[in-house]
Amino acid sequence: MKVNYNKLWKLLIDKKMTKTDLSQKAKISSSTLAKIGKEEMVSAEVLTKICNALKCKTNEILDLVADKNEYEAPIPENGKYKVVSLFSGAGGMDLGFIQAGFQIIWANDFFKEAIDTYKKNIGNHIVYGDITMIDSKNIPDGADVIIGGFPCQGFSIANTKRSMEDQRNFLYKEMLRIIKDKKPKMFVAENVKGLLSMEKGKVFNMIKKDFESLGYNVEARILNAAEYGVPQQRERLVIIGNRLSNDIIYPNKSHFLSKEDHLKNPQLSPAVTCQQAIGWLANIRCQDAPITLDNGKIVYQHMANENVADKFWGRKYNVNQHEICDYLVKWRKKAGLSTTAVDEHFGYKYTAGHWFRKDNNSGSIPKPSDWWELKKLLGFDDKYDKEVTTLIEKPVVFEQALRITNWDRPSDTITATNPEIHINKMRRLSVRECALIQTFPEDFIFSGKNIHVMYKQIGNAVPVLLAKKIAECIKKVLDSNHQN
Repeated sequence: MKVNYNKLWKLLIDKKMTKTDLSQKAKISSSTLAKIGKEEMVSAEVLTKICNALKCKTNEILDLVADKNEYEAPIPENGKYKVVSLFSGAGGMDLGFIQAGFQIIWANDFFKEAIDTYKKNIGNHIVYGDITMIDSKNIPDGADVIIGGFPCQGFSIANTKRSMEDQRNFLYKEMLRIIKDKKPKMFVAENVKGLLSMEKGKVFNMIKKDFESLGYNVEARILNAAEYGVPQQRERLVIIGNRLSNDIIYPNKSHFLSKEDHLKNPQLSPAVTCQQAIGWLANIRCQDAPITLDNGKIVYQHMANENVADKFWGRKYNVNQHEICDYLVKWRKKAGLSTTAVDEHFGYKYTAGHWFRKDNNSGSIPKPSDWWELKKLLGFDDKYDKEVTTLIEKPVVFEQALRITNWDRPSDTITATNPEIHINKMRRLSVRECALIQTFPEDFIFSGKNIHVMYKQIGNAVPVLLAKKIAECIKKVLDSNHQN
């Protein structure tokens, strides 16, 4: 989607405001304002700030138009059920549905690198943009199924601050809106299991009733990916809705985690272990470039972080980043230097710029060596020298950050942040190892400027194999309804 902000500029003229006035009143950064000036997409959070400052609605400050060069409608495949995918990410769930014989006709996400990954590996039928700003009329008709893992940060049991007030918790309403407008035969929604307990079950009950109000029979079940052949213990809530009948099928377990489960069902296979999934990579040295093995096989993105120590060097004193920012900005202005000039002096691309900003908590404090160099450059006094440059050795606080991956059993949940430490204790799990644990194909390539962006895409994804097994169940129900 393309965005046009002509309405915003006209509104500023009517209110006799400048761009600087808007930046200050809405509390948005100059870099964000520059993005708007370039007609680039900004987050819903930024738009909300602008609308609150100007006392207007989103449709009064911008227009969204379809970008014909961005979206490429797929050629219809006869005999295949059609799917619209929301909150698609890198495409884990979509790929599972494709492997089960479905065709994705339209997909959407607001994570640029994930969009690039999706296009590189799956297809050009995905649209970049904030779903809250995309009109249903810009989404193709004819979908048999709508799927989506609406954002879970606000719901997650790992988020102790989760609440009904978290705006991300209401993005499910966008899925609800599109289901209402497009009327698919079925839908599949995936989320963290913490959704069931949030606000003592009130959130889930609200969501379930909202979907039922559209005429769908709705069921929800927690599935552990390890019990379906994925080498990872990953429990997720899978919500399925059917508009045509009461039939809802979930996949049968294929693997056991405990002896008790095996005794109950001797037909089950042992859960796939981490060693079985990634053991063949253990002795291959990590590097950014593709690796060609002796047998001609190419290994992609076998790159990993090496921060595995249980201690680190941290500041002895608590330092307020906002205070340091104001202090450095004052001295930078005295020196007559721009942030770009400071970056160029240090040979950084963007790092120095974060020393002079505090919006959205995106600022940072220079490390000691940079502080002393900055002091030479700007000539500031000794006010914060001791607080900023005195370091002591500290233990890592979060035990999970030091967890060593399982080897003779399925991996723990692959998250969107730093992965677990490899069994060799020399590094973290590599991008490729995490992707294999999430059952992505070996040649699935992730886009991104850095390794953290790739880890995030993988950790946010639905395991491909689990998605495929869910999709196979959806197909059985659709086939049954078609025959009847």
